[in-house]
Amino acid sequence: MKKYIILVFALVLLLVGCNKTDNKYAEAFKKDYESLNGEVNKMGKEHRTVNIDSDNPFEEITASELLEKIENKETFYVYFGDKLCPWCRSVIEKAIEVADEKDIDKIYYVAIWDDEGNEIVRDKYELVDGKLEKTIEGCKEYSKLLKYFDKVLKDYNVKDEDGNEISTGEKRIYAPNFIYVKDGKTIRLTTGISEKQQDSREELTKEILEDEEELFEEFFK
Repeated sequence: MKKYIILVFALVLLLVGCNKTDNKYAEAFKKDYESLNGEVNKMGKEHRTVNIDSDNPFEEITASELLEKIENKETFYVYFGDKLCPWCRSVIEKAIEVADEKDIDKIYYVAIWDDEGNEIVRDKYELVDGKLEKTIEGCKEYSKLLKYFDKVLKDYNVKDEDGNEISTGEKRIYAPNFIYVKDGKTIRLTTGISEKQQDSREELTKEILEDEEELFEEFFK
């Protein structure tokens, strides 16, 4: 009887473990985001302090691995963002909280910048001598990702000195972007950002956090 109980317990642990993001990924995500707590960026602005649950659902993958999952018609959640992104740091704790409540055990994570804040995934357009130019070519998978996510992405516009928006003719994966893919098809997207939040570094009031919660509850439904 004792051996039977131990065997059942072991099987339960195995099943639970299979449904959880590997701890090494969760710990890496936690360490990465918390590493900037209290630090100051190149522009002299302090990064928001975040406290990441060690049992968070994030598993970092590359754009190539993500594209493969889409083409294999898998079902999953993916988060585009970065530890350096102030808007991402505004919503990440609430995203983890709601995902846990909804029993979402895995969210793939694609970092958009390197440690210096340089683009490593996306195209970048800028006005050079008054003309719109692509100054950074995204990774080779980026154009395909734009096509797969087209119906939920926003247009990519660049503002001139007068604040006028100039279309690049592309959509864009912004940050944060949380996207749900079902059987390889894009279903929905959220940023998790409250309309009440006007600045990425402002205090997260009760009202802002309530908005974030509603957005993520709708997204993770």
